[in-house]
Parts: sequence; C-alpha cells; structure tokens
Amino acid sequence: MNQAATFSPASVRSFIRALPKTETHLHIEGAMPYELLHAWRPSVYPAVAGFHHHDYRFESFPAFDSILLGHALPWFTTAERYYESARLMFAKQVVENVRYVETSFHLPVTQFIRVPGPEIIAAIRSAVPPGLEVRIFAGMLRTDYRGELKSVIDDLENWEDLAGVDLHGFEQVPTEPWTAAVWSRIRQAGKITKCHAGEFDGAHRVREAIELLGVTRIQHGVRAVEDPAVVSLARDRGVTFDVCPISNLRLKVVPTLALHPLRTLKEAGVRCTISTDDPLVFGNTLGDEYCALADEGGFSRADLVDFVRNGWEVADLDAGAKRDWMTEVDRIAQESRVLVTG
Repeated sequence: MNQAATFSPASVRSFIRALPKTETHLHIEGAMPYELLHAWRPSVYPAVAGFHHHDYRFESFPAFDSILLGHALPWFTTAERYYESARLMFAKQVVENVRYVETSFHLPVTQFIRVPGPEIIAAIRSAVPPGLEVRIFAGMLRTDYRGELKSVIDDLENWEDLAGVDLHGFEQVPTEPWTAAVWSRIRQAGKITKCHAGEFDGAHRVREAIELLGVTRIQHGVRAVEDPAVVSLARDRGVTFDVCPISNLRLKVVPTLALHPLRTLKEAGVRCTISTDDPLVFGNTLGDEYCALADEGGFSRADLVDFVRNGWEVADLDAGAKRDWMTEVDRIAQESRVLVTG
C-alpha cells in the first residue's frame, strides 16, 4: 500500500514536522530569509518574489546564479549581516524541527567585503539557538586557488571552528589539479570534504569527486544514475548524496519529482539525505521538500523516515548522540504505525 496516497497532505506535513531532522546541504548566502531584503529595500525587493512561484523554472545555472548573487551579495557586506541572516534562518529551521545543520558560506566573499573567514564563522555560530547543532563549511569555486584566496585556502585546516570544505559553483567548469591535494590535506586535519557533482554534469563528475577528490559526501549526485557503475561505486564506498529535490526540479535537472532519480538511488543502496540548497531563491523549507516527495514523488512515510535517519547517520556527532536521535525518529515513526527498516 502506498502510504503517500493513504494519508492526507495535512497529516503528512504533521508527521514530517514531528520528526527531528537534519539539513546537510545548505548555502548560507542562498538561505537568507527573503523578508530581510523586503524589509531593507521594499522598493527593490517586492513582498512576493516572482521566482518563488511553484511553477517557476530557471532556464540555466547562470540565470539562477545571477538571481541568487544579485539578491544575496548586496546584503552580505559585514559579519553582522551574516549574524542577522543566520539568526532568522536558524529560527525558521527550529520551527521545522530541524535539529542539526551543515551550512557553507561562500569563501570568496571574504575578499569582496574584507572580512576574515573566522569572523564570519564566529558571527554565524553566535546566531545558533539552544537545541540546534550547526557545522560550518567553507565553499569555493573550482577556480578559486589563485590570487589572495590561495593563501586563505592553504590555511583552512587551521580554522578551529571550520567543519570542512565544499567545492561548488557551475559544475561544468573543470576541476583543477590543486583540488585533490588541498582536499586530502583538509581531511588529514580531521575536517570533512564535500563536492557538488552530478547536477549540471554527468556521472563522470561523481566518479571524479569520489576517486580523485576522495570525498564521501556528494552534494546532489543525482545524475550518477546515468552510469550504473558510478551508482555501484558510490554505494560500495559508502558515499552519501545530499539531495535537494525542489532545487533539482526548479533548475530543470529533473522534469518532475515523480521522475526524480532519488528512488533509483535509494533502491540501489546509495545513502541519500534531503535538504533545501538555496531557500532564498526557491522559497522552500525542509518540510516542503519532504511533503513534495510524498505528494509529487510518491514516496511513502517509511521512505521519508529512511531519509531522515540517513541524515543522522552522517551527522558530525558522536555515536551516542546519533543513536539517541535515531531512536527518537523510530519512536515517532512507530507511533504513526510506520514500519522502520533501518
């Protein structure tokens, strides 16, 4: 029986809200609450953004990036602005019953606004409310290892409150030779390495991220399904895909959520988590992501529980804390008569 079809949308949303969740793929500049912009400059940023409409589709990554940067960069000019945005962003996540967040800030911004990365990290950390665990990553483009930023990247392993790094931006840009050595050095310092792959380029970029960069956390990864060997590689290496379904839909990586590769990846044994990517542009919440998977993707409540448990499995927490959160997830699922398979 398809549980997604058995329960009303309201009951599904209530069930999703009750589950303690993780968010593991979130760009902090892309997650600033849009209402901050409207309150700041209402004549420039209307109360309702046209690109938040459910049916809106971005014609290309550059078109999306232009809107994202055009809205985010005017705001993020000081460490205090990062604090203000993060404080409201985290408050919204608490309402959604998100208990653990991995978020990245765009490292080149430190050069634009002349604010050191550790100050930005401190500002974000000071905005974290009680009951929420947050890990902060430095995100960078594939072409950023040059100029002043090179020495900054070479020092990242010494940033005490930095959880790790992420390679992002337009994926069709080649991965430069410096990346593998830097990523290896970051891991040797005990930090986490991630890479965006398998979104705007094919399965070979997922293979590259796993075999060349050595990551076990792929941001998106959904186009791995174009090569079954890459899917098997990800499963066998224990790689996690931090998937953002609404982002994939709105950026036309997938035509519909019913045809999203998430089900194929799940059935193949690849661990997948669910996140929002850039709520500033997509107007989404984590609850929206899970509801869309149920309503439009045909995923059952048991499937949703599996995705939630996956997030806790990869969270940067000690084993006891992970076990406690997954026990709570299982308790809620069982009270709702959902078969727990994990």
